[in-house]
Amino acid sequence: MSTVSEPVSLSAPRGADTGLTPKQLADKYGLSVSGRRPGLFAYSKQLWARRHFIWAFATARLVAQYTDAKLGQIWQVVTPLLNCAVFYLVFGEILANKDDNPYYVAWLCIGVFIFQFTQNAVQSGTRAIADNLGLIRALHFPRASMPISFTLIQLQQLAISMVVLFVVVLANGITPGRTWILVIPALLLQSMFNTGVALIFARIGAKTSDISQLIPFAMRAWLFLSGVMYSIQDKIKEWPPFWQTVMEINPASVYIDLVRHALAPVMYNKHEAVFLEFPPHQWKYGIAWGVGMLVIGYVFFWKAEEEYGRG
Repeated sequence: MSTVSEPVSLSAPRGADTGLTPKQLADKYGLSVSGRRPGLFAYSKQLWARRHFIWAFATARLVAQYTDAKLGQIWQVVTPLLNCAVFYLVFGEILANKDDNPYYVAWLCIGVFIFQFTQNAVQSGTRAIADNLGLIRALHFPRASMPISFTLIQLQQLAISMVVLFVVVLANGITPGRTWILVIPALLLQSMFNTGVALIFARIGAKTSDISQLIPFAMRAWLFLSGVMYSIQDKIKEWPPFWQTVMEINPASVYIDLVRHALAPVMYNKHEAVFLEFPPHQWKYGIAWGVGMLVIGYVFFWKAEEEYGRG
């Protein structure tokens, strides 16, 4: 009795999927790319669904930020006040900028507090992705949550500092008025601007970590160009019209002017013989910067959503 052995094929059986490309196979069986960027509208819905996480993350980071310091949360107020003291000594006393403005202390402190809001938001946003790679790689959530959370941290810090700022303004002989309510829309617009800028630098910082080393120098230059310690209007009167316009639409100057005018409109009242003059179109600039930068920054960050945390 003889046995006939038949050859055994080790190749995969040829079937209906033969000849299909990987993309066609994926489409046929409903497969999708892992971590693929969702559409802008879907991404926004996911981000809104994580709003409680964003708030909780920001609050936890704010509380933990000063855990090791003996003064704790008091540093949120002490830091800008110390900056005000240094600037007052140099620009108020030594350079005598206070001589033309009887409300110089309030004027200076408003500028320092408002500029620091933007400065801190940009600096923290730059490291928002790079410093949280462990969380980003471990969990699935819209990555825009990170820079938005860090901007929210700065807004919470500013809200605490504003109580002290109100005291400084009152101590400088300025009485509260109806214009104080305008602080709310001014800070809301600035928050929108800060979020947009933080989103832009978060994407850049995720790929180029060295940018965080350059940001402090850029922010220092921006500080001196924004009229925080002195009236920028007096310094640019003889400048060419183009550069006057550039300085006029500087977003940091715009938001500082909006809050200064809201808290201390007497500084812009010509009848009080004070040297300042408030441009009425600053609100238009504030709205344009806030809405425009938020949209640009949000779309710019979303474009690279699938790249964060890889590599």
